[in-house]
Amino acid sequence: MTSVAVHVDQLWFQTPGGIGTYVRHLVPALVRCDPSLDVKLFHCRFPSGEPPERWIREFWVEELPASIKTLYPRWALTGRPPLPPGLQSADVVHATNPAAIPPAEGRQRLVVTVHDLAFELFPGMFERTWRYLYKAGLRAAVKRAHAIITPSRNTAEDVLSRTRVDPGRLHVVPLAPALAPGTADSELVLSRLKVPQPYVLFVGTLEPRKNLVRLIRAYRRVAATGLPHALVLVGALGWHHDALMREIALSGPGEIALTGPLPPEDLDALYRAADVFVYPSLYEGFGLPVIEAMARGIPTVASNTSSLPEVAGEAALGVNPRSVREIAQAIETVLTDLDLADRLSIAGRRRAERFSWDETARMTLEVYERVVGSP
Repeated sequence: MTSVAVHVDQLWFQTPGGIGTYVRHLVPALVRCDPSLDVKLFHCRFPSGEPPERWIREFWVEELPASIKTLYPRWALTGRPPLPPGLQSADVVHATNPAAIPPAEGRQRLVVTVHDLAFELFPGMFERTWRYLYKAGLRAAVKRAHAIITPSRNTAEDVLSRTRVDPGRLHVVPLAPALAPGTADSELVLSRLKVPQPYVLFVGTLEPRKNLVRLIRAYRRVAATGLPHALVLVGALGWHHDALMREIALSGPGEIALTGPLPPEDLDALYRAADVFVYPSLYEGFGLPVIEAMARGIPTVASNTSSLPEVAGEAALGVNPRSVREIAQAIETVLTDLDLADRLSIAGRRRAERFSWDETARMTLEVYERVVGSP
């Protein structure tokens, strides 16, 4: 196997999200692991055709002559139109966004990464058009893909339980910490951003699936006990964030700060200065922010559901994400039990060291080689 065409639309999105992070780190890691690999990137037509990130310029990049509104549903329903001739020579076509399943031609092999099945399990938390595209994309992947990659066993089990996919086509390839360690002075960054200290931290898209209304209610219970910590929410506003904003507007003890999305060096500084990281998400395909926090030794509280126990292991304090009482109790315990906080910090660093993008790339290359070598 010598060449792969990788779909990278997510990098052009206003909010690239976890899929954008996956593409941004996987592609360079593939080349590091196999310098002989010929990697071509392709994307749909966007208003701004310029590469949004500098590293992309090191690769062959092909813009398809249509928008996602046109291509995604056509690809899912008909497997057409074909990719341009310059991409048809690739041995593997890798669909990194499960809403977009491009066709593989002739002897090409199609690999699809399905990051999670949130659109199936929590349909009301998705805009209707995207929910349709994800559902159609999953059906197309099950029907046409030679291999389906998932970032966790939990997501693989979700795919098995909700489709008729051949289990032999499923491959679990974990992700890894994506935020590089920084050296910026945290005090200076916090002062510039006007972040109150000390604080409890959440990082992620501010959307219903992240369970932030319950987090705020839990935090206010903790603040009512007299602990001085603020709650800092870092991330872009997502779909259906109105309920979150209404909850924040209610009067209550404590202080809640929203920073919006932050550049990497500022985000790293906020992680390092947090007393506890809390991630009460209702459902995750992997949970990158949990690994990011643990890699920095931040004591972590995370949901005990979906993929998060698989990712965090015993290095995080698990909670029922639907219990405000449990979330509050866990936050208070970590903030007041210094021995527990130290143990979680040490365990988190050790746990995070088990994940790397080079290993993610190596396992992905194995999937490519397996499908190319199969009939």
